[in-house]
Amino acid sequence: MNIKTLATNMDNLVAHGGIVDAVKEFFADDATTSDYNGLETTNKTQMVEKMEGFANAIAHVNSITHHHTIVDGNVTASEFTFDFDMKDSSKIYWHEIIRRIWNEEGKVIHEEYFNAQ
Repeated sequence: MNIKTLATNMDNLVAHGGIVDAVKEFFADDATTSDYNGLETTNKTQMVEKMEGFANAIAHVNSITHHHTIVDGNVTASEFTFDFDMKDSSKIYWHEIIRRIWNEEGKVIHEEYFNAQ
């Protein structure tokens, strides 16, 4: 598996608004996640549900910017800026680093989010 190609494909999907699709396609069934707000998921199903709930709360995508990705072995770090208007009239502006660990089958087994602001 070429991790750089997989990460590029996943990042392109995210950058074009396919956040839920990226999880469905690239996560292993037992993948875990954690973010800088202390929220965790313990499997792919939980993460899909979390991302579907989030995506359904978005009123308008102002922009999703993929800045760059670093690959070191089976670990990638992708920098994104997300700018959303939410249905509850709030605004989300996240500049974050998404660190992923990939398994030998080319699936994400852990994803962690870091605030890059």
